[in-house]
Amino acid sequence: MSPDLIDSSLLDIGLALSQKKVSSVELTQMALARASANASLNAFISLDADASLAQARQADARIAKGEAGPLTGIPIAHKDIYTTRAFRSTAGSRMLLDYVSPFDATVVEKLGFGPLQSDGEGAGMVTLGKANCDEFAMGSSNENSYFGPVCNPWDEKAVPGGTSGGSAAIVAARIAPCATGTDTGGSIRQPAAFCGVTGVKPTYGRVSRYGMIAFASSLDQGGPIAKSAEDCALLLNAMAGFDERDSTSVERVSEDFTAAMALPLDGLVIGLPRQYFGQGVAPGVERAVRAALSEYEKLGARLVDIDLPHTELSIPAYYVIAPAEASSNLSRFDGVRYGHRSADFNDLASLYSRTRAEGFGWEVKRRILIGTYVLSRGYYDAYYLKAQRIRRLIANDFQRALGACDVIMAPVAPTVAWDIGEKSHDPVASYLADIFTLSVSLAGLPGLSIPCGFGEKARPVGLQLIGNYFSEAKLLGIAHQFQLATDWHQRAPKGRS
Repeated sequence: MSPDLIDSSLLDIGLALSQKKVSSVELTQMALARASANASLNAFISLDADASLAQARQADARIAKGEAGPLTGIPIAHKDIYTTRAFRSTAGSRMLLDYVSPFDATVVEKLGFGPLQSDGEGAGMVTLGKANCDEFAMGSSNENSYFGPVCNPWDEKAVPGGTSGGSAAIVAARIAPCATGTDTGGSIRQPAAFCGVTGVKPTYGRVSRYGMIAFASSLDQGGPIAKSAEDCALLLNAMAGFDERDSTSVERVSEDFTAAMALPLDGLVIGLPRQYFGQGVAPGVERAVRAALSEYEKLGARLVDIDLPHTELSIPAYYVIAPAEASSNLSRFDGVRYGHRSADFNDLASLYSRTRAEGFGWEVKRRILIGTYVLSRGYYDAYYLKAQRIRRLIANDFQRALGACDVIMAPVAPTVAWDIGEKSHDPVASYLADIFTLSVSLAGLPGLSIPCGFGEKARPVGLQLIGNYFSEAKLLGIAHQFQLATDWHQRAPKGRS
């Protein structure tokens, strides 16, 4: 991005494009240069300047014809869990090392130039490249990628959060103004918090999963990552919508997610879950979150205590349900149809086993084994069905709580980002970092993370906002009012702006 546009909003960048102050080709060239300058972050898996600049020229042609929308010509990075025709789609795995999809994911189509079935042309954004991610979106730190860990722009010794860590790092480092992510158990909200940017996990079914390489089909949901809530609202306007190709897509009337940006917060009731504060939360994280809550009180909101009694059960429930679905979804990678194939096999059984042993990383293998176990005869009732019953209890907790407040607020994670390698040999410790995000995913509710300060080691802290089903516009408006009153979302890592 050019020096005067690095920290600009998507609206301002779009205005500069429409007024011919800058072209999409120039913006894309600048973004590619910043990607090269920040190569130490390892935030990209695939970059292709020719493909990106071809899209930029297409965007400039659309602008010249007066056919541009608010996002046309703006560079965006896509998490490498979305399939793309112009770039390889690896899911961060050796299994798909050289895979190039014959089609674009619906999210890529909607944001870009792909052919849409019923919605007309896409928004005309330029794909800058594919963002590094945990292998098949499994992890909490972005250390599980076949292509190596992503570094946090605020401190390259730290993780950026997972699994959309590449996307969050790209936005935080001001390489691109926005990126896509996916959230299965917190994988948009946690990296957004760790990297000091804004990220939205929509209601399950709000954004099409077609073309999203599946991890856990009842949990995976795509969403935007950007600097501000207003930017995320603009992106969600383009991303959301019914897709007949996705059986989990929800058919609803189109909605403008910027509609609630100007709503005042007088009388807003904020619920604070007792289970999200106190023991286990780092002092620096709690201080930053409490300060943000005080700011909301100054804006006219009222704080009330609420209970989410089954929160502690979200980790065991999630780590039964998600691996079970992963073991089913990843069975398609067998060396027969596409992806990696072992060169050393004697028969079909050895082809399967050796291909999967070579193609999958340790975390993916661990989750496949867990999932296969809990789905096996004799254990399905004891584990999988019981976890689904707990999931219903968690969803009921949220409904009771949201009957007593307008929005729930809490930390995104109990700590700031940890150092790369710190938890590599203790997967359970890594899993525990998701305690405040998993229950939202299990319930299928919308949630978002906004920057609210800094904690230990001067690393970013995120405030989590949780609302009822399909309340994204309301949540984004509440976040926007906070961002009008503070500047946490405008702060960039030293040397990146």
